[in-house]
Amino acid sequence: MPDVIRPRRFSSGDRVAIVAPSQSLASVYPKVYAAGLATLRETFGLEVVEFPSTAFEPEYSYNHPELRAADLNAAFADDSIAGIVAQIGGTDSIRLLPHLDVDLAVTHPKVLIGYSDTSTMLTTYARAGLVTFNGPSVMAGFAQLRHFPELEQHVRDVLFAPAGTLTYRAYPHWVDHYPNWHRQVGHEVGQPHPHDGWRWLQGSGAVSGRLFGGCIEVLQFLKGTAYWPEAEFFAGRILFLETSEDKPPVAFTEHWLRSFGIGGGLDKLAGLLIGRPRDYTPAESRELDAVIVQVLAEFGRDDLPVVSNLDFGHTDPQWILPNNVLAEIDVSGRSLRLLEPAVAEAFG
Repeated sequence: MPDVIRPRRFSSGDRVAIVAPSQSLASVYPKVYAAGLATLRETFGLEVVEFPSTAFEPEYSYNHPELRAADLNAAFADDSIAGIVAQIGGTDSIRLLPHLDVDLAVTHPKVLIGYSDTSTMLTTYARAGLVTFNGPSVMAGFAQLRHFPELEQHVRDVLFAPAGTLTYRAYPHWVDHYPNWHRQVGHEVGQPHPHDGWRWLQGSGAVSGRLFGGCIEVLQFLKGTAYWPEAEFFAGRILFLETSEDKPPVAFTEHWLRSFGIGGGLDKLAGLLIGRPRDYTPAESRELDAVIVQVLAEFGRDDLPVVSNLDFGHTDPQWILPNNVLAEIDVSGRSLRLLEPAVAEAFG
């Protein structure tokens, strides 16, 4: 594992690049996009710099993955840019990976944040040592932030004013969908649900390890390619996984974990975190828990600390989980926390 490289923390007035590495949907849902940009400008005081891919029409964007990748390379190369925020997710960002200059990103570190399909890029840069951030995107997360004051403070705690440790806390309410984007003003959310509790499935005591993970379906795209880590990469890691709005069947996660175990990954993990599954019924969510425990038992990992129904992924509001940052699962104390800052005070 290369040395961990932390980008500089955000400060009010920083310039942040907006890129569309997956789908480009600003022209399709302009009000939602505008709401997300407004949050970055007005709530966090950031100067938004829209890169060319954000204005691509969807078909043009699909046909030119090399141009989407060029935006990422250019954003990392620009020393006036403090961070990069993904416009939204999609399904084909894996096509960008051959075009990315990973060495450039490592030598010009900056915050890169997004989730879902952005997982391909977050994990690719993370394998090279860069701390990357699984969290809100412009159109799905930041656009709706006004409904979730706790999320604003969380973003500040992780990216603007990091402390030596950070304890993750459950949000009091969550939503699992947005109203029709063609009809809304840009920031509405669905019916809120009260926090329904994290589930501590197994394990004891406290363990620590460096975070790594993302959307489980997107990570599946990477398996079997040069962009999927070797089994040794997962030694001592806390893996985090979440499901998308496509609502993969419980059996998908069962098969994914079993394949991961056969590849040697499960033997090496220090812990496993599972995000709240989008659109699952309570019964389906419990079935998911049972399948996870079952597969771990198949590989003799009934000792592995596992927590599910956590506040990250495709429900809102979501945590920011930084790849490569040391974290702790304390089963006895029922707590999750970062053991070090995710960002640095200065570049380098």
